[in-house]
Amino acid sequence: QVQLVESGGELVQPGSSLKISCVASGLTFSSYHMGWFRQAPGKEREFVAIISWSGGNSWVADSVSGRFTISRSNRNNTLFLQMNSLKPEDTSVYYCAASSVRRSALPSKRASLYDYWGQGTQVTVSS
Repeated sequence: QVQLVESGGELVQPGSSLKISCVASGLTFSSYHMGWFRQAPGKEREFVAIISWSGGNSWVADSVSGRFTISRSNRNNTLFLQMNSLKPEDTSVYYCAASSVRRSALPSKRASLYDYWGQGTQVTVSS
């Protein structure tokens, strides 16, 4: 059974840094592109960052460009999101997701193309 388990979310002050993680099990991690999405109360889920199966290609949303970095360790079946210069508008539940390489050679920004999802981790940015 596939499991994606996020961790590391917490309450931080504006301008702080935070690194969240997602550990995958029950799948061949290197056969999946991975992504981070987030959803705030009353809003739709939105793309944050995506990374190819090898880690060789990655993209981040314009709203987090220059502040967030996505990375992965295929050795440890783990996905990371390093978040710097956090803003109150970054407050959301952050979800990791996995998309099979059979769907596409490159990861997608569309949440509907992801096969598996974690339960989410809450990140709150507030003074």
